[in-house]
Order: sequence, then C-alpha cells, then structure tokens
Amino acid sequence: MSASETTSPATIPRWHVEGDWFDTCRCDVPCPCTFAQPPTYGACDGVLAWHIDRGSYGDVPLDGLNVLMVASFTGNVWGEHSDAYAGVFLDERADEAQREALLMIFGGQAGSWPAELNSMFGAEMRGMDTAAIEMSVDEDLGSWRVSVPGRVDAAGEALTGPTTPEGRRVQSTNMPGSETGPGQVVTWGRATRNRVDAFGFEWSRDGQSSKHIPFDWTGPDGA
Repeated sequence: MSASETTSPATIPRWHVEGDWFDTCRCDVPCPCTFAQPPTYGACDGVLAWHIDRGSYGDVPLDGLNVLMVASFTGNVWGEHSDAYAGVFLDERADEAQREALLMIFGGQAGSWPAELNSMFGAEMRGMDTAAIEMSVDEDLGSWRVSVPGRVDAAGEALTGPTTPEGRRVQSTNMPGSETGPGQVVTWGRATRNRVDAFGFEWSRDGQSSKHIPFDWTGPDGA
C-alpha cells in the first residue's frame, strides 16, 4: 500500500487513529502468528479489517472509515517468511483527502506502528480498490463482521467453552506478535465466515481462527 507521492517527514501532519481491528484466517485456534510463531499449516491467508472510531490526519477527519486487506504469506510473518501478497480495499465513503490520508497511514509513510509492520511484512500488492466496506464489532466483543459485497465476507464470534464464565471473553495480554502493536488486549474467537474472491485470492472456509485487537496509533513526535 503506498501513497501517490513520496512525502518527507517534514510535511507529515500530526495524526492519530484508534479503533477496532480483527482478522479471520486459515490457522487453528488460537492463531500462532499472534504468538510470533509460524502459522498452523506453514502458510496462512486471511482477511484483516480496520474500523477507525476516532481519527484525524492533520485537518482531515477519519472518524468512521474502514480499511480491509486480504493477504497471504509462507513462514513466520515476524521472522523469516516469503510469498507475501496483499490486496486492499479503501472505504468508498472517503473523499480524495481522506483516501490520501488512509494511504499515508496504512501504507506506513506516516510512521508509527504501520510503518514497522509494513517494513516487516513487505507484501507485494496485487491490487487496490475502493468499495462499500460494511464492518461492525459488538460493543461487548461477542462477535465482529465485515463484508465487501460479492468479494469478501468475514465474521467471527468470541471463543467460549465449558469453563468460560458467562459474558466473559477469552483474552491475552503482552502478546509477542500483536498485529496492531504492543500493549493491546487480544480477544480470541472463531471464524463463522471467511470467504474471499478478490485480487486473485479465492477461498471459502469457516471454523478457523479469528481474533479482535484494538489499535491506537499516533504519528511520530514532530509529525
């Protein structure tokens, strides 16, 4: 993911975004990638979705916008890996200034955690498009879902079991491979839908790993 022009750090405005992220992937529950281990089957593909609850890039408001990625790789995404590919959907509700801001932030040019993640992942882009991204996350983290009509349909529900207290979530802290950066709480789930036909990716599977992690990113000091 990249912005249309190279931007120097001196021209990057102050920015901040926070909200919800979740994925649905091929791995067994719980996804080893979040533990900084190789995926269950050696390679992984999945859907990654971000919803910005509150955010701005300089004077450009970003509240309520969504970004969705479909991606695949082989090996440990936090270490030695190969065959990393991705395709990205940007929220069609974003105007030109908002789209440019999303590209700068999520493409890593604006610094902070996305810059680190993009540097480590190093995916080859298969495509980028604007789309009607419908995304929701239950306030109690009971379930989460995202869709791009005809192209992506992904959803997960919070993991439960015989000894899980009613209304409580299965969560982890201090994860060595948190996809949204250090210090966030992971809520574990299971994918109820994971279907993709976009950017050359095609799969349909249910019942594998899904997880929710909040994100809270701020541009580097001086941005």
